[in-house]
Amino acid sequence: MISEYSLRVRTYECDSYKHVNNANYLHYLEIARYQLLKDIGFDYPKLIESGYGMYIARIEIDYKKPAFVDEELVVKTYPVKKGAVSGVLAQEIWRGNDLLAGARVTWAFVDSKGMPAKIPPQWDVPGLSPAKG
Repeated sequence: MISEYSLRVRTYECDSYKHVNNANYLHYLEIARYQLLKDIGFDYPKLIESGYGMYIARIEIDYKKPAFVDEELVVKTYPVKKGAVSGVLAQEIWRGNDLLAGARVTWAFVDSKGMPAKIPPQWDVPGLSPAKG
């Protein structure tokens, strides 16, 4: 499954070069990951209430092309790997047919003390795993 999140670049996200500052791509990726969780029926607020969490352990971003004010962007997010405790999501930021950035995001499931924990069955939803075939 590929989740898509659309956004429009705002003026304050741009730097002195008049394009989106690299740090703002992290915000775009984060809100798109949250959208993926919603799309697959994963209730993140309830996860937190239950004493668990999903922490980001690593993000690798390859910047390809700049984005500018008022451009419409689409962030595509999809799982590429999942284990018993952690997984990897791929994320792509597109402007039409132009790939602006690609990211690999490693997440880990944690318990109430922030320690790695096996994903309990109620939180191990199919959408966290890559599509087969």
